[in-house]
Amino acid sequence: MAIGAMPVAGEILDLPAKEITHLVVCRATPQTIFSQDLWAARRVLGRDNVAHARMWDTGRPKPPEQWAGAALFAAEALMADPNAHVLVHCQQGRRRSVMVAYATLRLLGRSEIDAARGVIAARPMGRLVPAYRASVERWLASRSPTNSSATRAAHPPTLQ
Repeated sequence: MAIGAMPVAGEILDLPAKEITHLVVCRATPQTIFSQDLWAARRVLGRDNVAHARMWDTGRPKPPEQWAGAALFAAEALMADPNAHVLVHCQQGRRRSVMVAYATLRLLGRSEIDAARGVIAARPMGRLVPAYRASVERWLASRSPTNSSATRAAHPPTLQ
Protein backbone atom coordinates (compact mmCIF):
# COMPACT_ATOMS: atom_id res chain seq x y z
CA MET A 1 0.00 0.00 0.00
CA ALA A 2 1.22 3.49 -0.82
CA ILE A 3 0.02 6.93 0.28
CA GLY A 4 0.32 9.92 -1.99
CA ALA A 5 -0.95 13.13 -3.45
CA MET A 6 -3.43 13.28 -6.28
CA PRO A 7 -1.93 11.93 -9.51
CA VAL A 8 -2.19 14.57 -12.19
CA ALA A 9 -2.60 14.41 -15.96
CA GLY A 10 -0.35 11.69 -17.37
CA GLU A 11 0.42 10.23 -13.95
CA ILE A 12 -3.00 8.57 -13.91
CA LEU A 13 -2.19 6.85 -17.19
CA ASP A 14 1.07 5.60 -15.67
CA LEU A 15 -0.54 3.89 -12.66
CA PRO A 16 -0.52 0.39 -14.24
CA ALA A 17 3.13 0.83 -15.31
CA LYS A 18 3.93 1.66 -11.68
CA GLU A 19 2.17 -1.60 -10.71
CA ILE A 20 -0.74 0.17 -9.01
CA THR A 21 -3.67 -2.24 -9.20
CA HIS A 22 -6.16 -0.44 -6.93
CA LEU A 23 -6.77 3.19 -6.08
CA VAL A 24 -8.58 4.93 -3.25
CA VAL A 25 -9.49 8.56 -3.93
CA CYS A 26 -10.02 10.51 -0.69
CA ARG A 27 -11.47 13.74 -2.02
CA ALA A 28 -14.90 15.33 -1.97
CA THR A 29 -17.11 14.77 -5.00
CA PRO A 30 -16.91 18.39 -6.23
CA GLN A 31 -13.13 18.10 -6.23
CA THR A 32 -13.20 14.94 -8.33
CA ILE A 33 -15.76 16.40 -10.74
CA PHE A 34 -13.62 19.47 -11.31
CA SER A 35 -10.36 17.56 -11.83
CA GLN A 36 -11.88 14.43 -13.47
CA ASP A 37 -9.26 12.32 -11.65
CA LEU A 38 -11.79 9.79 -10.35
CA TRP A 39 -13.29 9.32 -13.80
CA ALA A 40 -9.84 8.96 -15.38
CA ALA A 41 -8.65 6.48 -12.76
CA ARG A 42 -11.72 4.31 -13.31
CA ARG A 43 -11.05 4.34 -17.05
CA VAL A 44 -7.43 3.30 -16.52
CA LEU A 45 -7.76 0.77 -13.67
CA GLY A 46 -11.37 -0.28 -14.12
CA ARG A 47 -14.37 0.77 -12.08
CA ASP A 48 -14.08 -2.21 -9.72
CA ASN A 49 -10.49 -1.29 -8.82
CA VAL A 50 -11.15 2.27 -7.69
CA ALA A 51 -12.91 3.37 -4.49
CA HIS A 52 -14.02 6.86 -3.49
CA ALA A 53 -13.93 8.21 0.07
CA ARG A 54 -16.12 11.29 -0.35
CA MET A 55 -14.83 13.79 2.17
CA TRP A 56 -13.47 17.26 2.62
CA ASP A 57 -10.38 17.86 4.75
CA THR A 58 -11.92 19.73 7.68
CA GLY A 59 -9.92 18.35 10.59
CA ARG A 60 -13.20 17.38 12.26
CA PRO A 61 -14.49 13.87 12.99
CA LYS A 62 -15.46 11.97 9.86
CA PRO A 63 -18.59 9.82 9.70
CA PRO A 64 -17.87 6.27 8.55
CA GLU A 65 -20.27 6.69 5.62
CA GLN A 66 -17.67 8.92 4.01
CA TRP A 67 -14.61 6.66 4.25
CA ALA A 68 -15.22 3.19 5.77
CA GLY A 69 -16.22 1.57 2.48
CA ALA A 70 -12.96 2.74 0.91
CA ALA A 71 -10.90 1.36 3.81
CA LEU A 72 -12.72 -1.97 3.54
CA PHE A 73 -12.13 -1.95 -0.22
CA ALA A 74 -8.37 -1.45 0.27
CA ALA A 75 -8.10 -4.09 3.00
CA GLU A 76 -10.05 -6.63 0.96
CA ALA A 77 -7.95 -5.96 -2.15
CA LEU A 78 -4.74 -6.51 -0.17
CA MET A 79 -6.05 -9.66 1.49
CA ALA A 80 -7.44 -11.17 -1.73
CA ASP A 81 -4.28 -10.70 -3.78
CA PRO A 82 -0.79 -10.66 -2.29
CA ASN A 83 0.39 -8.93 -5.48
CA ALA A 84 -2.11 -6.07 -5.20
CA HIS A 85 -0.70 -2.57 -4.93
CA VAL A 86 -3.10 -0.01 -3.51
CA LEU A 87 -2.48 3.71 -3.76
CA VAL A 88 -4.47 5.84 -1.31
CA HIS A 89 -4.46 9.52 -2.22
CA CYS A 90 -6.12 12.79 -1.36
CA GLN A 91 -5.25 16.26 -2.60
CA GLN A 92 -1.78 16.55 -1.09
CA GLY A 93 -1.36 13.13 0.52
CA ARG A 94 -1.13 14.53 4.01
CA ARG A 95 -4.33 13.98 5.99
CA ARG A 96 -7.33 12.23 4.41
CA SER A 97 -5.22 9.60 2.66
CA VAL A 98 -3.25 9.00 5.87
CA MET A 99 -6.55 8.44 7.70
CA VAL A 100 -7.84 5.88 5.19
CA ALA A 101 -4.46 4.10 5.07
CA TYR A 102 -4.49 4.00 8.89
CA ALA A 103 -8.02 2.53 8.86
CA THR A 104 -6.93 -0.04 6.29
CA LEU A 105 -4.00 -1.16 8.42
CA ARG A 106 -6.24 -1.36 11.49
CA LEU A 107 -8.65 -3.57 9.51
CA LEU A 108 -5.71 -5.77 8.59
CA GLY A 109 -4.97 -6.34 12.26
CA ARG A 110 -2.30 -3.79 13.02
CA SER A 111 -2.37 -2.18 16.45
CA GLU A 112 -3.13 1.52 16.82
CA ILE A 113 0.54 2.26 17.43
CA ASP A 114 1.84 0.11 14.56
CA ALA A 115 -0.72 1.50 12.12
CA ALA A 116 0.07 5.10 13.12
CA ARG A 117 3.81 4.52 12.89
CA GLY A 118 3.39 2.77 9.55
CA VAL A 119 1.49 5.55 7.85
CA ILE A 120 3.78 8.29 9.13
CA ALA A 121 6.90 6.32 8.19
CA ALA A 122 5.45 5.83 4.70
CA ARG A 123 4.36 9.44 4.36
CA PRO A 124 6.60 11.59 6.61
CA MET A 125 4.86 14.80 5.54
CA GLY A 126 1.54 13.21 6.52
CA ARG A 127 -0.38 13.89 9.68
CA LEU A 128 -2.76 11.55 11.42
CA VAL A 129 -5.28 14.16 12.57
CA PRO A 130 -6.50 13.26 16.09
CA ALA A 131 -10.18 13.69 15.12
CA TYR A 132 -9.70 11.44 12.08
CA ARG A 133 -7.91 8.78 14.11
CA ALA A 134 -10.66 8.90 16.74
CA SER A 135 -13.26 8.48 13.98
CA VAL A 136 -11.53 5.30 12.84
CA GLU A 137 -11.23 3.91 16.36
CA ARG A 138 -14.89 4.67 17.18
CA TRP A 139 -16.00 2.91 14.00
CA LEU A 140 -13.82 -0.11 14.68
CA ALA A 141 -15.12 -0.34 18.25
CA SER A 142 -18.70 -0.22 16.99
CA ARG A 143 -18.26 -3.17 14.65
CA SER A 144 -19.09 -6.61 15.91
CA PRO A 145 -16.46 -9.29 15.23
CA THR A 146 -18.97 -11.25 13.14
CA ASN A 147 -19.43 -8.31 10.76
CA SER A 148 -15.73 -7.91 10.04
CA SER A 149 -14.99 -8.98 6.47
CA ALA A 150 -11.35 -7.98 6.73
CA THR A 151 -9.47 -9.22 9.75
CA ARG A 152 -5.84 -10.08 10.32
CA ALA A 153 -4.01 -10.82 7.08
CA ALA A 154 -1.55 -13.70 6.94
CA HIS A 155 1.11 -11.31 5.65
CA PRO A 156 0.07 -7.71 6.31
CA PRO A 157 1.10 -5.41 3.48
CA THR A 158 3.86 -2.92 3.85
CA LEU A 159 3.56 0.76 3.14
CA GLN A 160 5.73 2.44 0.56
